Amino acid sequence: MCDSLKKLPPGVELETKRVLKQLAGSHRALAELKGFADIIPNKNILINAITINEAKDSSEIENIITTHDELYKAMSRENYKSSAAKEVVNYRTAVWHGYKQIKEKEFLSTNMMIEIQEFIESNRAGVRKLPGTVLKNKTTGEVIYTPPGSEQEILSLLANLEEYINNDADSVDPLIKLAVIHYQLECIHPFYDGNGRTGRIVNVLYMVLKNLLDSPILYLSKFIIINKTDYYRLLQEVTVQGQWEEWVLFMLKGIEETANETLTLIKKINESLKNTAEEIKNVLPKIYSRELVDLIFFEFYTKIPYIEQGLGVSRKTAAKYLSDLEDAGFLVSEKVGRERIYLNRELFGIVKNAGENRG
Repeated sequence: MCDSLKKLPPGVELETKRVLKQLAGSHRALAELKGFADIIPNKNILINAITINEAKDSSEIENIITTHDELYKAMSRENYKSSAAKEVVNYRTAVWHGYKQIKEKEFLSTNMMIEIQEFIESNRAGVRKLPGTVLKNKTTGEVIYTPPGSEQEILSLLANLEEYINNDADSVDPLIKLAVIHYQLECIHPFYDGNGRTGRIVNVLYMVLKNLLDSPILYLSKFIIINKTDYYRLLQEVTVQGQWEEWVLFMLKGIEETANETLTLIKKINESLKNTAEEIKNVLPKIYSRELVDLIFFEFYTKIPYIEQGLGVSRKTAAKYLSDLEDAGFLVSEKVGRERIYLNRELFGIVKNAGENRG
């Protein structure tokens, strides 16, 4: 097989009739998702809820398995011991970091990819410096791909990828380029670990960079898990046979399906938020404010200091608000060490059900 990775752009026609036909559906679904997300005032609520499922799914592809309950504990407790859950939480931190960098710099650089990988792995190993990395079939042990071996070659390929990402002079549709970018980064395999997760974060950051989305709320990891066999087969067919069309079609279909699923999820979250706001206004009018509702939807859980700081009230008042919300059935609490944590059970249920639905 040919292990010599070529620089971009690919020397083939990418905008075939089949690709252009699928492209229309992918853009339509993405535009509908973007349009609905744009009308929601507090986008951080959506980002937090959706990225936790993405973090869980993306880590699962790398055989880092955890549950939503473990994630909740890892997020809300400083000394929680599940390493898998902590890795998932690290992934979400990496998404937030990358998103803020993209919004600030309007550019996606090699250094940003390295920073994202550092957040994922909690180390500063950086780009591979030692040769000998191979990718094997986990069942047979057969070597299926040998990525670039030298640091100089990896850095050269990453520089080329950076240029391809940020230069639109070729006029190729950005969703087609996304498929190419994902393939190339997977094949460069620039890090000792965290390559796949870094690549999946780059996908959504690229969509934000190209104004296809305003916030990082569309992720392909669940689609990849469901279609894992096809995903790896099509990657291999590009490498061995130069079969780009089927790979691009696969990624475009993933974008369309995932955009539709994500739209359904954010509509459920938004509906829950609006209904909860109305119920709190009716049941607890003395403490109601939209800011309070947003705070109890910002994460699965909240704590007294979050309400205290978010609303600018005393600790005593914040504690009373949360106690009243629990008494009325909006939250459920548990004592962890010296503090009490309040879970938004409805939001947790919506996100958990979406994450566990495998189509």
